[in-house]
Amino acid sequence: MKTALTELLGCRHPIVQTGMGWVAGAGLVSAVGQAGGFGIVASATMSLAELRDTIGAIRARTGAPFGVNVRADAPDAGERVDLLIREEVRLVSFALAPDRDLIRKCQDHGILTMPSVGARRHAEKVAGWGADAVLVQGGEGGGHTGPVPTTLLLPQVVDAVDIPVVAAGGFFDGRGLVAALAYGAAGIAMGTRFLLTTDSPVSTLVKQHYLDAGVTGTVVTTHVDGVPHRVLLTPYIQGLERSGSVGALLRATRHALAFRRLAGLSWPELIRAGRHARHGRAMSWAQTIRAASTPILLRTAMVEGRPEYGVMSAGQVTGVIDDLPSCAELIDRIMKEADERLERLRAVR
Repeated sequence: MKTALTELLGCRHPIVQTGMGWVAGAGLVSAVGQAGGFGIVASATMSLAELRDTIGAIRARTGAPFGVNVRADAPDAGERVDLLIREEVRLVSFALAPDRDLIRKCQDHGILTMPSVGARRHAEKVAGWGADAVLVQGGEGGGHTGPVPTTLLLPQVVDAVDIPVVAAGGFFDGRGLVAALAYGAAGIAMGTRFLLTTDSPVSTLVKQHYLDAGVTGTVVTTHVDGVPHRVLLTPYIQGLERSGSVGALLRATRHALAFRRLAGLSWPELIRAGRHARHGRAMSWAQTIRAASTPILLRTAMVEGRPEYGVMSAGQVTGVIDDLPSCAELIDRIMKEADERLERLRAVR
């Protein structure tokens, strides 16, 4: 299948694996690339040295093109982009608050850019800045998300910009791919569906929590880091929702201290990280500390395999996923389903 996205990125299939923190490392990204999709490394939870090693590990496993996701509002975003330019990575995707100067820097060095957006006006803005493609996530998506569903947001953005649009939020099979193409998108992006594969580094215990969640198993909460965040509904999240301001501050401070030790940050660096994570919103001190501590909550569940004490970002598609294929099996299945749907549509016509 050839679309504007496959032509731009050099992949065989118009399927993108999103950059999920603690999940999208060398193993998952290289497996997606080998299967013909386009994998994106989640660099926000890596040091610069770890990111450089991850890029090397992917290239040792596959010659397929791949990208790296960068938090444009991170204090060292510029250094990360400089590293990706030196490494000649195919694409840089920007999550949250895309930066005009970073897009221009990539453009000047021949690196493709694909910001993630959740509103039409944001898509228009980054397209005007010279972005090569845009990833549009509707409210069904996991992690930081907005209130507008994909079926309403996607056609708005497709009509507003003349660069390839990648649809995210609610995709998991070939029917969804054909639907996205019908709306005018050039491909789809999936996070939760790739998390639930055998190539994902997440423990079997955590994956089972996702598989058991059901269609009402996710919730959008602002109690994790002060920004709307779709996660699995667990007793821990329910506790966050019920906790008072003092309890929330104490819990957030404990997690922030753990993240400071893990990341080797000084106190000023930790506070700056929390302020950057506010994304321009007016937030209380407790919310700022919670924002700074979010990475340790994700790590507790995703890396340490303790879902009862952590946070698990999850799209609503969790409720319709019931198996753990390899990336190769998944992508092959999606493309076969898409072909079957296209044939059926031809018969209707």
